[in-house]
Amino acid sequence: MGMYELIKGDDKAAAAAAAEEEEEHNEHVLAVDRELPYPKDLEIGGKRASAPRNRDRHRLVSLDVFRGLTVALMIFVDDAGTYLPAINHSPWDGVNLADFVMPFFLFIVGVALALTYKRVSDKAIATKKAVLRAAKLFVVGLVIQGGYFHGLHNLTYGVDILSIRWTGILQRIAIAYLLAALCEIWLKSDDDVDSGYSLVRRYRSQLLVALILTTIYMILLYGLYVPDWEYQIPVAGSGPKSFSVECGVRGDTGPACNAVGMIDRRIFGVRHLHRRPVYERTKLCSIDSPASGPLPPDAPSWCQAPFDPEGLLSSVMAIVTCLIGLQFGHVIVHLKDHKDRIVQWMIPSFCLLALAFSLDLFGVHMNKALYTLSYTCITAGTAGMLFTGVYVLVDVYGYRRPTLAMEWLGMHALMIYVLIGCNILPVFIQGFYWREPQNNLLRVIGIGS
Repeated sequence: MGMYELIKGDDKAAAAAAAEEEEEHNEHVLAVDRELPYPKDLEIGGKRASAPRNRDRHRLVSLDVFRGLTVALMIFVDDAGTYLPAINHSPWDGVNLADFVMPFFLFIVGVALALTYKRVSDKAIATKKAVLRAAKLFVVGLVIQGGYFHGLHNLTYGVDILSIRWTGILQRIAIAYLLAALCEIWLKSDDDVDSGYSLVRRYRSQLLVALILTTIYMILLYGLYVPDWEYQIPVAGSGPKSFSVECGVRGDTGPACNAVGMIDRRIFGVRHLHRRPVYERTKLCSIDSPASGPLPPDAPSWCQAPFDPEGLLSSVMAIVTCLIGLQFGHVIVHLKDHKDRIVQWMIPSFCLLALAFSLDLFGVHMNKALYTLSYTCITAGTAGMLFTGVYVLVDVYGYRRPTLAMEWLGMHALMIYVLIGCNILPVFIQGFYWREPQNNLLRVIGIGS
């Protein structure tokens, strides 16, 4: 099942594109790939170059390697985060190592989209394909993260529609992909590009969309009134237990009374949100903070309330991250000199990092659960810096052997995410046991309990 493919039109358009590729055989275009959210980048068309360098039909290897590094980081923080809370997701404000994984994937999707839609012969057909790809990815995410697979300690499957989780990581990537793809298809001018300024001018409409989305997010986050609210949690052996949370505020960015959670509760309902909120590891909610633990005797009423880290309002800024990656991809498409590319990547990366720390200093704290503006800047700026470093190492100096493992991970990112990141492989292995379900292979190797 493929997510990204070269956008094609009628036969004449395809022939024209092929003719152009004969002349520009060293330009990178995204090709069909097995991986839904994390495509591979291939150089297509053109005759083999006679120069000593192998310039024919090679991928933009640095993008695969960067994707692979992100997959490796995801696996590492998922496995080690339980034992090393300092690298696990931050309980609320602040950024830990695990908090960079999701934005890195969104950034990579944006970079790849610039290559995918470098030439679009028919905007209507390209739009239809983008919608279908996003829908496929959304459905995959809904099955995997909506609760259909019940996890390591419950060898059953299926989900109650009344409590299904509608949002998730793949769903967020699908939404960001779709919006960024539509921008790339419809919102770009025909201006020639010969400098960083002309690059901004050509894609000024996309930058305006990012600015509008950021403005809407900030207005809603700090302007919406959050009233008091209630929720229930099931209790074994008795009926559900009710809790009341007092708010009645605007602009609060704490766990209990923020606009992000309120919007999700109003639109989805509390039962459809993530049941293990990240703030359960705060000092107010865990005696073992920053690790999960029993509730303190004076724990506030909101500690056990569901909260979705991939909610609607926070996904607005996820789209902005994808649009930032899209602009980095435009540099690859239009600028061919390595030095020019590096300069055009380093400048915005430094600016984003400086803006992130400035915002955090003035009270707009970095927060993954809310996907704040400072969090968007720190993660996108870091992604830009890391991608530039990988590009220099792999595509400029050609050090591919040390990164072959990361390249392979990047080429099979979705499969690895589904099998490991979503516990599909552990659940499958755990299904084989000796006499009793407790005597399974995972327990033998020390993973199961």
